[in-house]
Amino acid sequence: MKKLFILALFLLSANVMFGQFSFGLKLGANFSKLTSSLDSIVPSTKAGFQVGAFVRFGKKFYVQPEVYYTLAGGTLKGDSSNWEQAITVGSVDVPLLVGFKLLNAKVVNLRILAGPMVSFVTNTHIKNVSDLDGPIEAADLNNVNWAIQAGAGIDVLFLTLDLRYQWGLNNVIKTVSNSTAEINSKQNTWVISLGFKI
Repeated sequence: MKKLFILALFLLSANVMFGQFSFGLKLGANFSKLTSSLDSIVPSTKAGFQVGAFVRFGKKFYVQPEVYYTLAGGTLKGDSSNWEQAITVGSVDVPLLVGFKLLNAKVVNLRILAGPMVSFVTNTHIKNVSDLDGPIEAADLNNVNWAIQAGAGIDVLFLTLDLRYQWGLNNVIKTVSNSTAEINSKQNTWVISLGFKI
C-alpha cells in the first residue's frame, strides 16, 4: 500500500511539473551492424526486434524514459579466411531521452528526441555460418554497453511512431580470447518502432 501511495504521489508531482503524462507499450524492428577496426574483417547488417514500454512527461519539451528487451547483433566475416559468424545479443535496454515537439496539435504532433542509453546483456548466441569456426566466443562480448540515440517521431491520436539511429559508445567486442588482435567492434543500429499510448 505504501509503495502504491509513493507511485501515485510521484505520478501526480510529475504531472504538475511537466504538464502532461502518458504511458505506452512499443514494438519495433532494428537493423544493427557491428563495426570492426580491422580491415581483414567485413561486417554486415543483421535484423532484430524490440518490445517494451515508455513513459513521457511534458508538453512542448518532454522527457521519455523507456525500458525494453532487444534482440540485435551483426555478422562478421574474415576477408582473407573462410570464417563467418552471426552474433546475436539479447539485452534489456534503458534509454533516457529528451525531446521537443516541433508540431504540437491535439490530434497529431511531430517530435525530435535524443539521449543516452544503457544496455544490460541477458543472453548471447554466436553461430558459425561457414564450415570454418570463427575466433569470437560468447565470453568475448561485454555485459554492459552504452549508446546515444537520436531521431524523430510522430504521434497520431494514441499511436506513436519513432525512427532512431543508435551510436555505440563502447566496444561490444574488443580482444577475442583466442587471439591477440583487438577487433574494437561497436554496435550501430537503426530502429523503427510503433507505440500505443494507454
